[in-house]
Formats: sequence, structure tokens, C-alpha cells
Amino acid sequence: MMRRKNGDKRYFTRMGTRKKVHAFVRVKPTDDFAHEMITYGDDNKTIDIHLKKDTRRGVVNNQQTDWSFKLDGVLHDASQDLVYETVAKDVVSQALDGYNGTIMCYGQTGAGKTYTMTGATENYKHRGILPRALQQVFRMIEERPTHAITVRVSYLEIYNESLFDLLSTLPYVGPSVTPMTIVENPQGVFIKGLSVHLTSQEEDAFSLLFEGETNRIIASHTMNKSSSRSHCIFTIYMEAHSRTLSNEKYITSKINLVDLAGSERLGKSGSEGRVLKEATYINKSLSFLEQAIIALGDQKRDHIPFRQCKLTHALKDSLGGNCNLVLVTNIYGEAAQLEETLSSLRFASRMKLVTTEPAINEKYDAERMVKNLEKELALLKQELAIHDSLANRTLVNYDPMDEIQIAEINSQVRRYLEGTLDEIDIINLRQIQEVFNQFRVVLSQQEQEVESSLRRKYTLIDKNDFATISAVQKAGLMDVDGHLVGEPDGQGFGLGVAPFSIKPGKKSKSKKTIKEQFSSSARKEGASSPVSKELEVSTSKSQLTPSSKDGDVKDMLLRDRETSNTSDSPKEELRPLRPSTPPSKPVAFEDFKNERGSEINRIFKENKSILNERRKRASETTQRINAIKREIDVTKEALNFQKSLREKQGEYENKGLMIIDEEEFLLILKLKDLKKQYRTEYQDLRDLRAEIQYCQHLVDQCRHRLLTEFDIWYNESFFVPEDLQVAVKPGCSIRPGMMPVSRIVSLGEDDQDKFSQLQQTMLSEGPDSISFYNAKVKTEQKQNYLKTMMGFQQTQRK
Repeated sequence: MMRRKNGDKRYFTRMGTRKKVHAFVRVKPTDDFAHEMITYGDDNKTIDIHLKKDTRRGVVNNQQTDWSFKLDGVLHDASQDLVYETVAKDVVSQALDGYNGTIMCYGQTGAGKTYTMTGATENYKHRGILPRALQQVFRMIEERPTHAITVRVSYLEIYNESLFDLLSTLPYVGPSVTPMTIVENPQGVFIKGLSVHLTSQEEDAFSLLFEGETNRIIASHTMNKSSSRSHCIFTIYMEAHSRTLSNEKYITSKINLVDLAGSERLGKSGSEGRVLKEATYINKSLSFLEQAIIALGDQKRDHIPFRQCKLTHALKDSLGGNCNLVLVTNIYGEAAQLEETLSSLRFASRMKLVTTEPAINEKYDAERMVKNLEKELALLKQELAIHDSLANRTLVNYDPMDEIQIAEINSQVRRYLEGTLDEIDIINLRQIQEVFNQFRVVLSQQEQEVESSLRRKYTLIDKNDFATISAVQKAGLMDVDGHLVGEPDGQGFGLGVAPFSIKPGKKSKSKKTIKEQFSSSARKEGASSPVSKELEVSTSKSQLTPSSKDGDVKDMLLRDRETSNTSDSPKEELRPLRPSTPPSKPVAFEDFKNERGSEINRIFKENKSILNERRKRASETTQRINAIKREIDVTKEALNFQKSLREKQGEYENKGLMIIDEEEFLLILKLKDLKKQYRTEYQDLRDLRAEIQYCQHLVDQCRHRLLTEFDIWYNESFFVPEDLQVAVKPGCSIRPGMMPVSRIVSLGEDDQDKFSQLQQTMLSEGPDSISFYNAKVKTEQKQNYLKTMMGFQQTQRK
């Protein structure tokens, strides 16, 4: 068993045995089958290819003419039922047991890959592997009532080396703002930005499948009228929880159903323009896929080139990973396509060399695990109580201590330190830990008391703070040599250099008094050796001066704005149910701000917060400007007074230059600095006012957008018929919420009623097909509605 950690979650994977990839060949039926060139073995697992020698090469001709390929099965003239039973049924059934699975269709363009994977939606019997897999999943869920199984699906398209979400056209998903990217983590590879949809029933899954199929990119060329121009990956995610609360273990799995675009030779397909560019990207990605398969089949290769293209990167954990991998190679049976058939069969034989290691994906439910641990803890406490009673011990409490017990331990510790208590009785381990904790609390309190007592009497001054030292010198607390001038305080001693008024003969006595008083004061305050050492270090780096109050401290407050990156996991959307009666607009507006309009509301709040912050900064800047202006006025008055005093006393000149005293010179420098500060602050104020104006404009825009979107959402959510909600295309210039409610009618309602009645009558013998046809009809109705809306828009433009 291998354990992997990710954050607070733990993932366990049971290591399985290595097994080879299963590869099957399906031959497209044709009237012009090359019987002389293509033959099958008796075991129906071997296909032989024979070519006639080219006589144009001369007598010496070493051209290879015979090939034989050993595979897991050859499907010739096989029905869709037989193909699914042979290829996919075991993979899907094992997925519900926790094994990942991948089914991939590969082959030449027009060879029947899409028909094998998706099938024909016109006929229920001709459905392919994908819809049959969905049916099997929901059938098996019904057969497992002991487990709660959730199913989610996603549909990815890789077109011209770009990732697209085929289900982004749903109205409750919407287009993604950021491009999708392939992300790797310890649990595997996932597509960031790809929508994942919860499906509770079979019909919903079919609707999502048909929705994605209508968004696929197809084109026409000589060899295929409806050629897929992109690689598509339909993924089914399953999560199975046991309904037994004591079981915290659950399993997860996924099935990747891959429909690859067909390789094509440009000379045969005759592709031009956009189709030619698409063919280039398709052939390039298939070439990289083959290189990755060759590297996986070589046991000596250490590096596998998965990152060469988006296709191999997205399928990294499927190719040679911990999953069941099955390849279906679609080929032509005609002689004209024999070279492409050989190329496809070579790819299948290379895939047979790849080995995988299927493993069960197990996870642990944290909530259930906590509940089980709580039950186990209660059981262990009961067993411990029984053990104490058998050992004739008094009743011992093993629960966490309350405030009263902690206070009692604190009192015991203080009495033990004072000497009134000889020893502390030991009861259990929790009590010992709390005793040591209270020792630390008492020591910390004593240190704080000593420090606060010293700070009430003295102020620390940094020797490098010349401005403060200059102020102290002007105040007469320090001489010119930097020595402190101490005066006796109320206790009869002073700290620093004794003033000249004290007799020299008493200096040694004064120092002794200082030392004795400090020692006695430290003992009274309960100071310990660490505090004394700290005081010595601090006095060696700074100077002490008597002061009644400390200096001002300015605190800088920093605010960090955090933005979320997305989820490292795919997003999941659910459509809310419509209430029977619409709520009031104030109540609905609050719901709208928390749900559909949460992004606009978030932007509105952020812009408003920025606006308030800019206004606050502008107010503070204005106050600073006013303070600087007042100080400028005071400085000008003092400077004018000095000028008038100089004029009265007489002006002195030296070589034509006016000589002024130091005080007037300092006032001039101060005035110059104040004016510079004033200009800087005023420029900042102008910039802030411009920002405030712009932020106010953004706030008004967001407020208008929020109210407009709310009105549209309110109409769509509570007045527009529900059958039109799924038919609204995101980004359309006209939304149903903008149209009058009286003009919106349900399209095809009568036809739907008739079809439902006919369906119950005609499909009574095949009830399994009802959900398939229901999903098909809903998809067709949506397409008809979109065509009608597009025609309506074009009419309005004219």
C-alpha cells in the first residue's frame, strides 16, 4: 500500500500487479473488402497483411510483403453491442471498485472512431461506447444500495493545441475568463478551468453528452463528410461512500473515454485552408502520442515525453499509469487504404508493449475519522477507569483541566516559590504539564513587573539618535562630553555624573549608595538573573536619563489583500430549484449578491473599500498640509522677527555678503524644508483627488451593473419559463430577462407533449431507451430555440 499526502487529506493507493494494455482492432465494413490482402487468424486475435511485390523495382527486390499482428481481438462486422461487451464492460465495472479506466479510439480519418465511441444518436441500437458506459454506471449504482455513489462528468476538447470546455455553453456555467491549463498534483493530472457537472440520473448525463456533441468542431473533406477536427475526452468521475458510519474509507475513480481525431494524408483528403491547418495539428499531436507510446514500451527509457503536446500531457496518468487502458484501433478493409491500415496496426502493436499498474484509489473521510476517534477515545477512558478501580486507585479525572483547577495549580506554584509549600502532589501527566506551564507564567509575570518598574523611572536613549541627544543637552540633562548629569531623586540617589554642587569627597559614597539601592530594589521586585543580564546589556548599548514619561511610538499598519486562485480542482455547478412563489425583491437581492451576482458584488465592495481608503488618505494628507502651513507661518514670523532684530542691531557685511547669525540661518533652512514638504504633500493630495474621482466613477458603474444584472436575473429566475433557461446562450446580446415576460412563450410545447405520449406507447418494450431519447429531444429543442433567437437578432439588426 502506498500513501500520499496533500495538505490535510491522506490518499491511499493499493498497489496492483502490472498488466499489459489491451488492444483491439475494429474493421470498417465495406463492399470492397480486400480478401486477398487482409486475413484473420482462427483465434480471431491475429490479422495478417499481404502485399504484392512491386515489379517496377526490378529483379532484386527486398520489399517486405507480409505482416502479422497479434492483438487481443479482431472485431469484423461486429455490432455495437458486441464491441461494448468485448472492449469496455469490464473497464466500467472495475471503475466502481476504485480502478481508473481509459478507453481510446485511434485510427485513420473516416475509419469509424466517433461511431465506435459515440455512435449514432438517431437509433438507440447504434449508440456507442460512451452512452452505454453511462447506462452501465447508473445500473450498477442501483445494484449497490449499501454505498452512496456520486457521478460527475466533464467534456474536454483539444483543438489546434488549445483546450476548450464543450459544456461551457450551459447557462449556469458561462465562458471562462482565464484560459484552461493542465495542472499536475500528487493525485494525477487535471484541467484547471474545466467545468465538472453533477449528474444524479441517467437522463441528465445523456443531456450533457449531447450538449457537448453539438459543440464539437467538424469539417468535410474527400474521405469523410463529418470529420472530427479535434481530440475529445469525456470523463466520468465516481465517488463511492459506504452508508455505514463507522467506515471512514471511500473510493474514487474516473473513466476517460477518448475520441482521437483521425490521421490523414493530405494528398488523399485534399484538405485546404483551415482544414489543412487543422490536419497539420492533428498529425503533429498523433505523432507525439506515438513517440510517448514508444518510450513507454521501452523499459530502458527513463524519460517519457508527455509534455510535447496537450494531448499526451492531458493523458499522462492514463498512458502507462495506474489505470486499465484499452485501445480500439479502427481501420479500413479496402486495398486503397492499406498503407494507413499498416500504420494503425503498428501503433496498436506498440501499445501492446506498454504496461500499466491498476490500483484502487482509496481516501479517508476526515469527518467520519474524527467521529470514530472520539468513540475510541471514550472507550479508552472507560477502560482506564476500570483499570484504576481494579488497582485500588482513587478516582482520577483524565479530562482537560478547567479554569478553577488551573488557578489552584497556579496558587500551589506561587506558594512553592515563596517557600510556604514543601512539595506539589503529582496526580497525572496532564497535571505535570500544567505545573510546568504555570512556572513559565509566574516567571513571565515577574519579568514584566520588573521591566515596567524600571521603565517608569528611566527612559532608554539610543546613542545614535543625535536629535534626541541634542534635545537632552539643551534641557541640561547631559554635558558637552556626552556624560549624563544626575540629580538625587526622592530615594536619595542619582544616576550619571554628579553635578558640580556636590562635593568631590562624597562621590564614592554616592556610587556605593547607587549600587546598594539598585540591589535592594531588584530584590524587592523579585528580579532574577536573566532580567539582570538583560538590563546590563541594554545599559551598555544605550544611555539612561531620568524622565517621567516615555517617548511616542508610531505604529505602521499594513493591509494585505489576498486573492484566491482557483481551486486546484475543477468547478462544479448545480442549477437551483425554482420556488412556487417569487420572493420579495429585497430578499432576492441579498440572495443574488451571495450567489449569481457574488462576483459583481465583490468587485463593488472592493472598489468601495479602495474609495474609502483613498478618501481617508486624502483627509490625512490635508491635515498634514494644514499643519505644515501653520508651521510655515510660525517660522516666517520668527524669521521676520530675527530680520527686524538684526536690522536694529546693525547688519554686518563681508565682501558684499550679508552675515547672519546661526539662529536665523537655521530658520531659513527650516522654512525651505517646510516649503519642500508642503509642495510634496500638495502634489500627493492632487493625485489622491484624481484617484478618488476615478474610484467614484468605478463604484457608480458597479452599482449600476449590479442593479441591472439583478433585474435581469430576477425576471429569468422567477418569471421566465424553465424550459427556456437551458436554452439561453451565455454572451447573447438579447437575454430573456431583458424581454417582456408576456412575450416569452415555450417553443415546441405541444410537440413535446405529443412525443411524450407516443414515447410511452411505442417504447414500452424498451424502457432503457426512454432517458436516451428524452435527452436527445431536449438537445434538439435547444438547437431549434437557438436558431430562432439568432434569426430574431438578425431581424432586429436589419
